[in-house]
Amino acid sequence: MPLPKIISSLQPCAAPKRERRKEARPGELLDAALDLFVEKGFAVTRSEEVAARAGVSKGTLFLYFPSKEELFKAVVRENVVRPVSESASEVDDFTGTTGALLAHLMQQWWARYGATKASGISKLIMSESQNFPDLAQFYQDEVVAPGMELVRRVLQRGIDRGEFRELDMPHAIYSVMAPLIFLVMWKHSMAPCCASGQQINPEAFIAQHADLLVRGLRKDTSS
Repeated sequence: MPLPKIISSLQPCAAPKRERRKEARPGELLDAALDLFVEKGFAVTRSEEVAARAGVSKGTLFLYFPSKEELFKAVVRENVVRPVSESASEVDDFTGTTGALLAHLMQQWWARYGATKASGISKLIMSESQNFPDLAQFYQDEVVAPGMELVRRVLQRGIDRGEFRELDMPHAIYSVMAPLIFLVMWKHSMAPCCASGQQINPEAFIAQHADLLVRGLRKDTSS
């Protein structure tokens, strides 16, 4: 047998192009949907636009996602829920101080979500939730509530270890989260219009916010 044929016979058979394309399709559709939802918003984005950007027919889109609402939920689960879950998994294994943990998780939130295109979902939800209450409730249940629970766990860790003082927990949670939400809202609204000297450095902003928080949360041991 000629050498090229021997080598060819030893190589694993590649999956047919059609099969590889089919396996990649859900991810391609989610990427296209994320782009359009962030660019145009939920209401204006049409399913056929998503399909066209992904290079498939509208019918193919609905084979994977039966409605635009289900497509949006899948985008949120992939791009927003997953980073929260990844951060939550780090809390139990963290060995440093709670102040260091809080600062670390805030920076990781930016790296995994805030710095990505997906952070535009936050602006979309705030601007369109009144018109789509079911999606707003979905976002509350799968993103906001788990995020608040994650912050509560971190703050309670600090209290239990004697690092943080007793807190008005609900408002303390909002105090941690609100400046981060401001940061992504700024990124997707005012930042594109501002001169370079007026831009916010996200990592520096978060570091300053974490420092102020930890100083305010520390238990007073002077008495």
